[in-house]
Amino acid sequence: MLATPPVVPLLHADLHLSETEIGWLMSLSPMLFAIAAIPGALLIARFGILPALVMGLLINAAGSAARAAYPDAVSLYISTIVMAAGVSIMQPALPPLVRAWFPKAIGFATAMYTNGLLLGETLAVALTIPLVLPLVGNSWRLSFIVWSVPVLLTAILLVVCVAALGGTKEATVSTNRKWWPDWRQPLIWRLGAILGSINAMYYVTNAFLPDYVTAMGRPDLISQSLTALNLCQLPSSFVMLGFAGRLVKQPWAYRVTGGLAALSVIGMMTTGGYWVVVWSGILGFVSAVTLILVLALPSVLGAPDDVHRTSAGMFTISYTIAMVLSVLGGLLWDLTHLPVAALALAALCGLVVVALASTVRHTYRPAAA
Repeated sequence: MLATPPVVPLLHADLHLSETEIGWLMSLSPMLFAIAAIPGALLIARFGILPALVMGLLINAAGSAARAAYPDAVSLYISTIVMAAGVSIMQPALPPLVRAWFPKAIGFATAMYTNGLLLGETLAVALTIPLVLPLVGNSWRLSFIVWSVPVLLTAILLVVCVAALGGTKEATVSTNRKWWPDWRQPLIWRLGAILGSINAMYYVTNAFLPDYVTAMGRPDLISQSLTALNLCQLPSSFVMLGFAGRLVKQPWAYRVTGGLAALSVIGMMTTGGYWVVVWSGILGFVSAVTLILVLALPSVLGAPDDVHRTSAGMFTISYTIAMVLSVLGGLLWDLTHLPVAALALAALCGLVVVALASTVRHTYRPAAA
């Protein structure tokens, strides 16, 4: 997924995409995350956590590779939709898997798997321009195939290693056939708004940062700023291995990280040169802290048998927000011809996290049928 931002200039040149069309391309993933998260909960309820997880990984790998096979923007959009559908099936499986395997260390386990996610996306952003593109003749199509291989290997390793370790019993069959989120619960909407704000900051910044620094006259900063944004998530994910369990229900932690995230985006818009790289790194660090904490909340606040559908509802709301703001960011840029117009939305998202920080003290209570 994060192999796309480094090749945005190549997409402009080859497919003649406008900023709005780039916004649509980047919004397709969160759109599918929103649409298919609930069907993902249905698959978990029907087949179990591990089968749904493996299925999602395989669909993601196939869709990612298919992006290289077709010649026009519409085909790129369609294959991106398939790729994102695999992620949307996979994501609701992770919180209940944590709850099933690590009920006494939810914060630590969430930080651990998020660390893996962040490492994967950081490698894609950091290595595409300096390593992968030169190896494949500067072809954005072949670069997408290269980055689909680790996803396929992950699915294979998951099947082999979990079976060998005997960890399938707790996560194969769901004990609760309910899969539709309880939309009457305000907590689901609040969690969705917090996660949506974090996701929107991340997607909007990754989508428009390459063109933003280019508009500043510094295209040489594309790789450095994207790498800082994504690479600086890694140290925070390692720090959170020790602190996630203590911070997950502390409102002040969300106020601090949300405020720093908003400040970072404002810093990008008001400074220039290598300061953009510095602010990008700070944004990556604090947004990763918040992401880890929010991903743990369904397991911490929800009943064990409802984690999958609470997570699905949270993902549906959050990625709908991220999708809308990604498209809106590109539209504002095209209408105003101001590069800062797209990034301003990301700054507002940080303030939303601050406003909803008290949510983490609530508890999910399913309504009576």
